[in-house]
Amino acid sequence: MRAGPSAIARAIAGTALLALALLTKPAAAQDDLPRRIVLVVPFGPGSGVDFVGRMVAEKLSERLGESVVVENRPGAGGMTGEDWVARSDPDGSTLLLMEASVVLQKWLHKSVPFDVNTDFAPISRVATSTLFLCAQASFPPNTIHELVALAKTEPGKLSAGTPGVGSPHHLALLLFDSLAKINIVNVPYRSAAASVNDLLAGQIPMVWTGLTAVMPHLQAGTVKLLGSASEQRLSLVPNVPTFAEEGVPGVVVNNWFGVAGPAKTPPGVVAHLGKELALVAADPDFRKRMLDLAFEANYLDASRFGGEIGDDSERFGKLIRDAGITPQ
Repeated sequence: MRAGPSAIARAIAGTALLALALLTKPAAAQDDLPRRIVLVVPFGPGSGVDFVGRMVAEKLSERLGESVVVENRPGAGGMTGEDWVARSDPDGSTLLLMEASVVLQKWLHKSVPFDVNTDFAPISRVATSTLFLCAQASFPPNTIHELVALAKTEPGKLSAGTPGVGSPHHLALLLFDSLAKINIVNVPYRSAAASVNDLLAGQIPMVWTGLTAVMPHLQAGTVKLLGSASEQRLSLVPNVPTFAEEGVPGVVVNNWFGVAGPAKTPPGVVAHLGKELALVAADPDFRKRMLDLAFEANYLDASRFGGEIGDDSERFGKLIRDAGITPQ
């Protein structure tokens, strides 16, 4: 049976409408994002956070085909830039390169202008970096197990440098002390680099640090890594065990880096950006360049990233309170 002219016309029209819908669907998805996105980095240029932010901005800009620019807004230990984003319009045009110390602000400062759990819309975690307990090459213990044994025979006599009270490095020290039931004294410095300098000079026996700060000295054999505060061994130093492997489970303090917007950012924008950031984190060039500086591409979606923010806030808040650290 042959179709009449009207049936053919209706079929052609239906096909045209379907084709139009398919062609316009990606554009409609793109329309939920602004044409220009500012990624606020709450620390100065040249920092590890700045490096991650610029890598994310570069790759996200390539994915979206739109401008994603980094804006450094340092100050108040990161609070200046964090608050700027929290108070920005929730339209996706202003995002935050969020890093782990944001969850510590309410526990360390009397006046914090935002709530990390309610004033941001988590979009995704993109990377992590592991903290290590590092020692002078001549330090007698070669493992965490040996260190715990020594610390128990000499309570309060061993010390480790960190980049300041309340830093993730300091929290790692407190967590280790608490779980191993030992007392290694914190020696606060203004920066990780300053603590490493004193380690090399023989002023302190140990420091808590990221891998980047000590990699040249590891290669030279002047320092050694005792343990990794991570769930799994880091691929760059696969011979360094985790604390759990050495009999102290629970010493896990990862520096994480993610992207968040202001609260009430539309779910469509969050979903769209999260999908693109998942592809950024999987990009081979992104992964290699991150690993070259001891960061690992490590994606979590919005829901799981939000859970990590909340969990870390409670976990480290309790640790800070139990240590008697009062907000300043």
